[in-house]
Amino acid sequence: MVKAIVLAAGAGTRLRPLTYETPKPMVPVVNRPVIHHVLDNLLRHGIKEVAVNLFAHADQVRGYCGDGSRWSLKIRYSSEPKLMGTAGAVKKVEGFLKGGPFFVMSGDGLSDIDLSTMLAFHRKHRALATMAVKAVDSRLEYGVTLLNASGRIQGFKEKPSWSDVFSNMVNTGIYLFEPEILRYIPRNKVYDFGHELWPKLLRLNKPIYAYECKSYWTDVGNLSEYRRCQIDALNRDIHINIPGTETRKGVWVEGGSVIDPKAILRPPCLIGKGCRIAAGAQIGPYTVVGDRAVICAQAKLDHCILFDNVTVGKDVHLSNCILGANGQVRESITVYEAAVLNIRA
Repeated sequence: MVKAIVLAAGAGTRLRPLTYETPKPMVPVVNRPVIHHVLDNLLRHGIKEVAVNLFAHADQVRGYCGDGSRWSLKIRYSSEPKLMGTAGAVKKVEGFLKGGPFFVMSGDGLSDIDLSTMLAFHRKHRALATMAVKAVDSRLEYGVTLLNASGRIQGFKEKPSWSDVFSNMVNTGIYLFEPEILRYIPRNKVYDFGHELWPKLLRLNKPIYAYECKSYWTDVGNLSEYRRCQIDALNRDIHINIPGTETRKGVWVEGGSVIDPKAILRPPCLIGKGCRIAAGAQIGPYTVVGDRAVICAQAKLDHCILFDNVTVGKDVHLSNCILGANGQVRESITVYEAAVLNIRA
Protein backbone atom coordinates (compact mmCIF):
# COMPACT_ATOMS: atom_id res chain seq x y z
CA MET A 1 0.00 0.00 0.00
CA VAL A 2 1.30 3.45 -0.95
CA LYS A 3 1.24 5.99 1.88
CA ALA A 4 2.09 9.68 2.10
CA ILE A 5 3.50 12.25 4.47
CA VAL A 6 2.43 15.89 4.17
CA LEU A 7 5.01 18.36 5.45
CA ALA A 8 3.00 21.01 7.27
CA ALA A 9 5.45 22.36 9.84
CA GLY A 10 6.80 25.43 8.05
CA ALA A 11 6.54 28.87 9.64
CA GLY A 12 5.66 30.66 6.39
CA THR A 13 7.84 33.72 6.93
CA ARG A 14 7.50 34.90 3.32
CA LEU A 15 3.71 35.06 3.68
CA ARG A 16 3.75 37.36 6.69
CA PRO A 17 1.70 39.08 8.01
CA LEU A 18 -0.88 36.44 6.99
CA THR A 19 1.05 33.69 8.76
CA TYR A 20 1.50 35.44 12.09
CA GLU A 21 -1.75 33.79 13.19
CA THR A 22 -2.35 31.23 10.41
CA PRO A 23 0.11 28.46 9.49
CA LYS A 24 0.99 28.39 5.81
CA PRO A 25 -0.81 25.08 5.06
CA MET A 26 -3.98 26.64 6.50
CA VAL A 27 -3.92 29.74 4.30
CA PRO A 28 -7.10 29.55 2.20
CA VAL A 29 -7.24 29.09 -1.56
CA VAL A 30 -10.83 29.44 -2.81
CA ASN A 31 -11.98 29.25 0.82
CA ARG A 32 -10.29 25.96 1.63
CA PRO A 33 -6.85 25.62 3.24
CA VAL A 34 -4.01 24.63 0.93
CA ILE A 35 -3.63 21.36 2.86
CA HIS A 36 -7.29 20.57 2.10
CA HIS A 37 -6.50 20.56 -1.63
CA VAL A 38 -3.35 18.44 -1.04
CA LEU A 39 -5.41 15.82 0.80
CA ASP A 40 -8.10 15.93 -1.90
CA ASN A 41 -5.49 15.03 -4.49
CA LEU A 42 -4.03 12.20 -2.42
CA LEU A 43 -7.47 10.68 -2.08
CA ARG A 44 -8.11 11.14 -5.81
CA HIS A 45 -5.18 8.80 -6.46
CA GLY A 46 -6.17 6.13 -3.97
CA ILE A 47 -3.90 7.02 -1.06
CA LYS A 48 -5.72 6.35 2.18
CA GLU A 49 -3.11 6.64 4.97
CA VAL A 50 -1.32 9.93 5.57
CA ALA A 51 1.05 11.35 8.17
CA VAL A 52 1.17 15.11 8.79
CA ASN A 53 4.06 16.74 10.62
CA LEU A 54 3.31 19.76 12.80
CA PHE A 55 5.16 22.69 14.33
CA ALA A 56 3.78 26.23 13.93
CA HIS A 57 0.13 26.62 15.02
CA ALA A 58 -0.18 22.85 15.21
CA ASP A 59 -3.61 23.05 16.86
CA GLN A 60 -5.10 24.73 13.78
CA VAL A 61 -3.91 22.04 11.37
CA ARG A 62 -4.94 19.22 13.70
CA GLY A 63 -8.27 20.87 14.46
CA TYR A 64 -9.15 21.27 10.79
CA CYS A 65 -7.93 17.94 9.43
CA GLY A 66 -8.96 15.83 12.43
CA ASP A 67 -8.66 12.10 11.87
CA GLY A 68 -9.06 12.52 8.10
CA SER A 69 -12.58 11.14 7.95
CA ARG A 70 -13.92 14.10 5.95
CA TRP A 71 -11.66 12.85 3.12
CA SER A 72 -12.15 9.14 3.94
CA LEU A 73 -8.47 9.14 4.94
CA LYS A 74 -6.65 7.98 8.04
CA ILE A 75 -4.41 10.78 9.31
CA ARG A 76 -1.76 10.47 11.99
CA TYR A 77 0.29 13.39 13.31
CA SER A 78 3.95 13.87 14.11
CA SER A 79 4.65 16.87 16.36
CA GLU A 80 8.09 18.45 16.22
CA PRO A 81 9.11 20.46 19.31
CA LYS A 82 11.90 21.77 17.09
CA LEU A 83 12.00 21.62 13.33
CA MET A 84 13.80 18.52 12.05
CA GLY A 85 14.19 19.57 8.42
CA THR A 86 12.24 18.07 5.54
CA ALA A 87 14.06 14.72 5.54
CA GLY A 88 14.36 14.63 9.32
CA ALA A 89 10.58 14.93 9.55
CA VAL A 90 10.22 11.85 7.34
CA LYS A 91 12.73 9.88 9.39
CA LYS A 92 10.71 10.67 12.52
CA VAL A 93 7.76 8.63 11.14
CA GLU A 94 9.93 5.82 9.79
CA GLY A 95 7.78 3.16 11.44
CA PHE A 96 4.70 4.40 9.59
CA LEU A 97 6.42 4.60 6.19
CA LYS A 98 8.71 1.58 6.03
CA GLY A 99 6.14 -0.88 4.65
CA GLY A 100 6.19 0.30 1.04
CA PRO A 101 6.68 3.23 -1.34
CA PHE A 102 5.51 6.60 -0.09
CA PHE A 103 4.91 10.12 -1.35
CA VAL A 104 6.24 13.24 0.32
CA MET A 105 3.97 16.24 -0.29
CA SER A 106 4.43 19.86 0.62
CA GLY A 107 1.58 21.15 2.77
CA ASP A 108 1.92 24.57 1.15
CA GLY A 109 2.30 23.54 -2.49
CA LEU A 110 -0.79 23.75 -4.69
CA SER A 111 -0.95 21.16 -7.46
CA ASP A 112 -3.25 18.76 -9.27
CA ILE A 113 -0.33 16.50 -10.16
CA ASP A 114 -1.22 13.04 -11.44
CA LEU A 115 0.27 10.94 -8.66
CA SER A 116 -0.85 7.68 -10.29
CA THR A 117 1.19 8.43 -13.42
CA MET A 118 4.15 9.45 -11.26
CA LEU A 119 3.95 6.12 -9.44
CA ALA A 120 3.89 4.23 -12.77
CA PHE A 121 6.96 6.20 -13.93
CA HIS A 122 8.76 5.42 -10.67
CA ARG A 123 8.08 1.69 -10.98
CA LYS A 124 8.96 1.55 -14.68
CA HIS A 125 12.42 3.02 -13.96
CA ARG A 126 12.89 0.94 -10.79
CA ALA A 127 13.80 4.15 -9.05
CA LEU A 128 14.85 4.42 -5.45
CA ALA A 129 13.66 8.02 -5.45
CA THR A 130 11.63 10.10 -7.88
CA MET A 131 11.34 13.88 -7.78
CA ALA A 132 8.48 15.70 -9.49
CA VAL A 133 9.93 18.58 -11.50
CA LYS A 134 8.19 21.36 -13.34
CA ALA A 135 9.28 23.53 -16.25
CA VAL A 136 8.96 27.17 -15.22
CA ASP A 137 9.84 30.48 -16.84
CA SER A 138 11.21 32.28 -13.77
CA ARG A 139 14.15 29.94 -13.41
CA LEU A 140 16.26 32.05 -11.08
CA GLU A 141 13.73 31.90 -8.24
CA TYR A 142 14.25 28.17 -7.82
CA GLY A 143 17.04 25.63 -7.92
CA VAL A 144 17.13 23.65 -11.16
CA THR A 145 17.45 19.91 -11.74
CA LEU A 146 19.70 18.49 -14.47
CA LEU A 147 18.49 15.33 -16.24
CA ASN A 148 19.62 12.91 -18.92
CA ALA A 149 17.39 11.76 -21.78
CA SER A 150 15.79 8.99 -19.71
CA GLY A 151 14.94 11.34 -16.86
CA ARG A 152 17.69 10.15 -14.54
CA ILE A 153 18.93 12.98 -12.33
CA GLN A 154 22.48 14.09 -13.11
CA GLY A 155 22.85 17.11 -10.87
CA PHE A 156 21.34 20.11 -9.09
CA LYS A 157 21.96 23.83 -9.19
CA GLU A 158 20.59 25.91 -6.33
CA LYS A 159 19.30 29.34 -7.40
CA PRO A 160 21.65 29.69 -10.39
CA SER A 161 22.66 32.90 -12.11
CA TRP A 162 21.80 33.50 -15.78
CA SER A 163 25.36 32.51 -16.79
CA ASP A 164 24.98 28.95 -15.48
CA VAL A 165 21.33 28.05 -16.09
CA PHE A 166 21.27 24.68 -17.86
CA SER A 167 17.67 23.70 -17.25
CA ASN A 168 14.27 25.15 -16.45
CA MET A 169 13.18 22.07 -14.50
CA VAL A 170 12.62 22.97 -10.86
CA ASN A 171 12.08 20.81 -7.82
CA THR A 172 8.41 20.92 -6.76
CA GLY A 173 8.99 19.32 -3.35
CA ILE A 174 6.82 16.36 -4.35
CA TYR A 175 8.76 13.09 -3.99
CA LEU A 176 8.17 9.35 -4.24
CA PHE A 177 10.52 7.09 -2.31
CA GLU A 178 11.10 3.41 -1.74
CA PRO A 179 11.35 2.63 1.99
CA GLU A 180 15.06 1.84 1.56
CA ILE A 181 15.58 5.60 1.41
CA LEU A 182 15.05 5.82 5.17
CA ARG A 183 18.42 4.20 5.86
CA TYR A 184 20.17 7.19 4.24
CA ILE A 185 18.58 9.71 6.64
CA PRO A 186 20.28 10.02 10.05
CA ARG A 187 18.13 9.58 13.14
CA ASN A 188 17.42 12.46 15.54
CA LYS A 189 19.22 14.98 13.35
CA VAL A 190 18.05 18.02 11.43
CA TYR A 191 18.32 16.88 7.82
CA ASP A 192 17.14 18.38 4.54
CA PHE A 193 16.09 16.80 1.26
CA GLY A 194 17.30 19.49 -1.11
CA HIS A 195 20.68 20.30 0.41
CA GLU A 196 21.62 16.95 1.92
CA LEU A 197 19.70 13.81 0.95
CA TRP A 198 19.34 14.30 -2.82
CA PRO A 199 23.03 15.30 -3.26
CA LYS A 200 24.03 12.26 -1.16
CA LEU A 201 21.99 9.92 -3.39
CA LEU A 202 23.60 11.50 -6.45
CA ARG A 203 27.12 10.97 -5.05
CA LEU A 204 26.26 7.34 -4.29
CA ASN A 205 25.03 6.87 -7.87
CA LYS A 206 21.64 5.65 -6.70
CA PRO A 207 18.81 5.34 -9.26
CA ILE A 208 17.10 8.70 -8.77
CA TYR A 209 14.76 10.04 -11.41
CA ALA A 210 12.79 13.15 -12.26
CA TYR A 211 9.15 12.93 -13.27
CA GLU A 212 8.11 15.94 -15.32
CA CYS A 213 4.89 17.32 -13.93
CA LYS A 214 2.67 18.55 -16.76
CA SER A 215 -0.07 19.49 -14.31
CA TYR A 216 -0.50 22.71 -12.39
CA TRP A 217 1.95 23.45 -9.60
CA THR A 218 2.90 26.50 -7.60
CA ASP A 219 4.61 27.09 -4.29
CA VAL A 220 2.22 29.22 -2.24
CA GLY A 221 5.27 30.75 -0.64
CA ASN A 222 4.92 34.49 -1.11
CA LEU A 223 2.16 37.01 -1.56
CA SER A 224 2.46 37.32 -5.34
CA GLU A 225 2.25 33.54 -5.85
CA TYR A 226 -0.61 33.38 -3.37
CA ARG A 227 -2.60 35.96 -5.33
CA ARG A 228 -1.81 34.24 -8.61
CA CYS A 229 -3.01 30.81 -7.48
CA GLN A 230 -6.40 32.26 -6.47
CA ILE A 231 -6.78 33.70 -9.97
CA ASP A 232 -5.70 30.40 -11.53
CA ALA A 233 -8.20 28.49 -9.40
CA LEU A 234 -11.07 30.80 -10.36
CA ASN A 235 -10.04 30.51 -14.02
CA ARG A 236 -10.15 26.69 -13.59
CA ASP A 237 -6.50 26.42 -14.64
CA ILE A 238 -6.04 23.98 -11.76
CA HIS A 239 -8.38 21.09 -11.09
CA ILE A 240 -9.35 21.67 -7.48
CA ASN A 241 -12.80 21.71 -5.96
CA ILE A 242 -14.41 25.15 -5.68
CA PRO A 243 -16.99 24.99 -2.90
CA GLY A 244 -20.56 26.17 -3.18
CA THR A 245 -23.05 26.26 -6.04
CA GLU A 246 -22.16 27.84 -9.35
CA THR A 247 -25.23 30.07 -9.58
CA ARG A 248 -24.11 31.28 -12.99
CA LYS A 249 -20.94 30.82 -14.98
CA GLY A 250 -17.99 31.82 -12.85
CA VAL A 251 -19.98 32.80 -9.75
CA TRP A 252 -19.90 30.38 -6.81
CA VAL A 253 -21.96 30.91 -3.64
CA GLU A 254 -21.78 28.75 -0.52
CA GLY A 255 -24.75 28.01 1.73
CA GLY A 256 -26.44 30.44 4.08
CA SER A 257 -25.35 33.64 2.36
CA VAL A 258 -27.82 36.46 1.86
CA ILE A 259 -27.07 38.59 -1.18
CA ASP A 260 -29.24 41.61 -1.92
CA PRO A 261 -30.71 41.50 -5.44
CA LYS A 262 -29.15 44.90 -6.07
CA ALA A 263 -25.65 43.66 -5.29
CA ILE A 264 -23.45 43.03 -8.33
CA LEU A 265 -21.34 39.86 -8.59
CA ARG A 266 -18.84 39.98 -11.44
CA PRO A 267 -17.34 36.63 -12.45
CA PRO A 268 -15.21 34.94 -11.56
CA CYS A 269 -15.84 35.23 -7.84
CA LEU A 270 -16.64 33.08 -4.82
CA ILE A 271 -18.85 33.98 -1.85
CA GLY A 272 -18.36 31.92 1.31
CA LYS A 273 -20.85 30.54 3.82
CA GLY A 274 -23.12 32.80 5.85
CA CYS A 275 -22.16 36.10 4.20
CA ARG A 276 -24.26 39.26 4.09
CA ILE A 277 -23.85 41.40 0.98
CA ALA A 278 -25.79 44.64 0.83
CA ALA A 279 -27.45 46.51 -2.03
CA GLY A 280 -25.05 48.33 -4.32
CA ALA A 281 -22.03 46.27 -3.28
CA GLN A 282 -19.86 45.13 -6.18
CA ILE A 283 -17.89 41.89 -5.81
CA GLY A 284 -15.36 40.78 -8.40
CA PRO A 285 -13.89 39.98 -10.71
CA TYR A 286 -11.30 37.64 -9.16
CA THR A 287 -12.49 38.11 -5.60
CA VAL A 288 -12.86 35.40 -2.97
CA VAL A 289 -14.98 36.29 0.04
CA GLY A 290 -14.50 34.11 3.13
CA ASP A 291 -17.19 32.78 5.43
CA ARG A 292 -19.44 35.09 7.46
CA ALA A 293 -18.26 38.26 5.77
CA VAL A 294 -20.31 41.44 5.92
CA ILE A 295 -20.03 43.60 2.81
CA CYS A 296 -21.86 46.89 3.24
CA ALA A 297 -23.68 49.08 0.74
CA GLN A 298 -21.68 50.55 -2.15
CA ALA A 299 -18.53 48.67 -1.18
CA LYS A 300 -16.46 47.58 -4.16
CA LEU A 301 -14.00 44.69 -4.25
CA ASP A 302 -11.92 43.51 -7.19
CA HIS A 303 -9.01 41.05 -7.24
CA CYS A 304 -9.34 40.71 -3.46
CA ILE A 305 -8.99 37.83 -1.01
CA LEU A 306 -11.04 38.05 2.17
CA PHE A 307 -10.48 35.59 4.99
CA ASP A 308 -13.30 34.60 7.38
CA ASN A 309 -15.33 36.97 9.56
CA VAL A 310 -14.37 40.23 7.86
CA THR A 311 -16.36 43.42 7.60
CA VAL A 312 -16.04 45.83 4.69
CA GLY A 313 -17.82 49.08 5.41
CA LYS A 314 -20.00 51.33 3.31
CA ASP A 315 -18.28 52.99 0.34
CA VAL A 316 -15.01 51.14 0.93
CA HIS A 317 -13.19 50.33 -2.31
CA LEU A 318 -10.47 47.65 -2.25
CA SER A 319 -8.44 46.55 -5.27
CA ASN A 320 -5.88 43.73 -5.18
CA CYS A 321 -6.04 43.55 -1.39
CA ILE A 322 -5.90 40.73 1.12
CA LEU A 323 -7.98 41.16 4.26
CA GLY A 324 -7.01 38.76 7.04
CA ALA A 325 -9.36 36.91 9.39
CA ASN A 326 -11.58 39.14 11.55
CA GLY A 327 -10.32 42.24 9.75
CA GLN A 328 -12.54 45.28 9.53
CA VAL A 329 -12.36 48.22 7.14
CA ARG A 330 -15.11 50.55 8.29
CA GLU A 331 -14.21 53.90 6.79
CA SER A 332 -15.06 55.29 3.38
CA ILE A 333 -11.59 54.65 2.01
CA THR A 334 -10.03 53.35 -1.17
CA VAL A 335 -7.00 51.05 -1.08
CA TYR A 336 -5.20 49.88 -4.21
CA GLU A 337 -2.50 47.42 -5.16
CA ALA A 338 -1.04 44.75 -2.98
CA ALA A 339 -2.15 46.03 0.41
CA VAL A 340 -2.35 43.32 3.04
CA LEU A 341 -4.82 44.30 5.70
CA ASN A 342 -5.28 42.23 8.81
CA ILE A 343 -6.04 45.01 11.27
CA ARG A 344 -9.11 46.98 12.12
CA ALA A 345 -9.17 50.18 10.11
